[in-house]
Amino acid sequence: MKSLKLSISTFLKISGIIVVLGFILRVVLLFNPSTVVNYSFLEWIQIFLLGTFNDIFFAVISFSFFCLFLLFFSEVKYKKPWSYIIYALLAITYIVLQFINTPLREFNSSLTRIICYLLLYRIASYTLRLFFPVIREYWRQYTYYIVFFVYVLFIVFNAIAEYFFWSEFGLRYNFIAVDYLVYTNEVIGNFFESYPMVPLISLVVLLSGGISYGLLRNIRKNNFNIIPSLRDKLIATSAYIVLSSASFGLLFVNFSFQHGNNSYVNELQANGCVKFCQAFFSNKLCYKDFYNKISDAEAVGIINSQYGRSIDNIQHIYSDKPEIHKNIVLITIESMSGEFLKRFGNTQNITPNLDNLMQQGLCFDNIYAVGNRTVRGLEAVTLCIPPSSGESIIKQENNSGLFSTAKVLHSKGYNVNFIYGGDSYFDNMKSFFSGNGFKVIDKSDFKGKELTFSTVWGACDEDMFNKAIKVFNGNAKVKKPFFVNIMTVSNHRPYTYPDGRIDIPSSKKCREGGVKYTDYAIGKFFEMAKKQPWFNNTIFIITADHCASSAGSTDIPLDQYHIPALIYAPGFVKPSVNKTLLSQIDLMPTVFGLLHFSYESRFFGQNVLSKSYHPRAFAATYQNLGYIENNKMIVLSAGHRQQQFRLLSGKYSLTTGAEQHNIDKSILHHAIANYQCAGDIQKKK
Repeated sequence: MKSLKLSISTFLKISGIIVVLGFILRVVLLFNPSTVVNYSFLEWIQIFLLGTFNDIFFAVISFSFFCLFLLFFSEVKYKKPWSYIIYALLAITYIVLQFINTPLREFNSSLTRIICYLLLYRIASYTLRLFFPVIREYWRQYTYYIVFFVYVLFIVFNAIAEYFFWSEFGLRYNFIAVDYLVYTNEVIGNFFESYPMVPLISLVVLLSGGISYGLLRNIRKNNFNIIPSLRDKLIATSAYIVLSSASFGLLFVNFSFQHGNNSYVNELQANGCVKFCQAFFSNKLCYKDFYNKISDAEAVGIINSQYGRSIDNIQHIYSDKPEIHKNIVLITIESMSGEFLKRFGNTQNITPNLDNLMQQGLCFDNIYAVGNRTVRGLEAVTLCIPPSSGESIIKQENNSGLFSTAKVLHSKGYNVNFIYGGDSYFDNMKSFFSGNGFKVIDKSDFKGKELTFSTVWGACDEDMFNKAIKVFNGNAKVKKPFFVNIMTVSNHRPYTYPDGRIDIPSSKKCREGGVKYTDYAIGKFFEMAKKQPWFNNTIFIITADHCASSAGSTDIPLDQYHIPALIYAPGFVKPSVNKTLLSQIDLMPTVFGLLHFSYESRFFGQNVLSKSYHPRAFAATYQNLGYIENNKMIVLSAGHRQQQFRLLSGKYSLTTGAEQHNIDKSILHHAIANYQCAGDIQKKK
């Protein structure tokens, strides 16, 4: 077994790096400003002891690529017929990936291109080694060094990437990180605009090079002269397979310790790469397969009672007053937390225009976003249903022709538009909105001087609002009422915007600047809108897609879901404050109620001003589904788990301890019924 010395030594070195950097990363994350540190002794043990085990198990599994590389140290592959077979396999694989539209190409064309380049390299390098045997030992030595360095590079890069991901979201990798693989152009562009990437990349390379040199400097050429026999390779491979299988099993055992009441503890003890793999394979969750259920009959009965539906699961909404077909403009603001507004305690004066509008319209003080992603907010105001488990409906297949606000408005003779300052292919928005009756206008429709400033996410909010005014004017000319949903982008990292607009320089790239610039752009928009002939016949809804952060010690930190919302229509909607609990999904049905629309509804959203309104709200992540009613929140989680929390009065936050032993069965059944029925009922055309 002396011939396997190199493999064993390499395994120990790689594993050591992963474990040491994992420990350092946990310590660093504990000192991150977004982390709340208040743990019991047992929780500290979980973070560091179970965390170290997680890293060890991941190290064993991740070594498989290096193991495969070492396994192919051989002289046999240069002899016939193996040389022919290897050439054929490399060539066929290259041709398939390069010239055939494979699922991999559809998923990520950039990754496919990289693999093709690597295959070309393998073909060229194999040719050299085949015809020039003298270079083989040197080739093994230096390719080993390169592969080792690349391994270390990925380990170091991952540690730094996890730090920045945690700073942004307060979590290890989740399905958002999976999305980064799909939307590489926007994500990479965002990184380069938001962070000093050249110094960071240089630091990663230098650290990786230093670590690699320190661990490899004593390895000499003669270590590569002794090639393990086939017997040794079989023994070593069998042992590694057993060890990897055990590590897989132990990782799953450790998962059971990552479902405690404190989300920070759960996340800190986890391994980020393992969390990434979990998200990659589980971002689509069927509610009935993974969550607590009640009988379909009971669920439908609860929904029909709660939302005033008839036996056909349709709510027949009727007004005895004439319908008012005012234009409707819905402004959905990127990442606008309630805490940014003066009304909710902010003292920085970063939203003067929104603060002013809140006093002039119907202001909702107790409204919650349904999720923590843009697609969740857009789904809520468009479909008016509770958030789906797993991915948003916007990103799911077969999501066209649904019962939506556009469907209701088309029946009333409205033109319906969706305006987005970025590329609407992102997050599948173009496919979803165009498939559900919207005319989509995005960055590609901005011509010439219409685009004066943009980031990787799209046109600045001023440009987008200027474009919107032109669209409104065009709609007004055809003498049909219009509905337009505007999605802003400027309040998003890197938080850059045109200079000279506000007193926070764009060069600071700070959240406060992004918020204040978006508020400035909204103020300019209303200055222009008031000069247009259609203004007095238009009702405006202003809200957020989600909050700026979703980090917290509970699975669903409710204070990070509280958003602003108002309905503004001078002379039509009187200034007032509504303190009733409501959800994003209730905004459009409330507007329809103000306009006295009569229609058959499949919405779960309600008119909050109606006497029959049933106060409740929804707040969810992609796995945890929250339902709020009567100052309590039920959280349903994948794995058929349920928890109950109590709202702290007036603070938009929850008790940190789950009330596991005293769950309100009535509210629990309401929660289950809403999530269990939402998708099925909504999709019935």
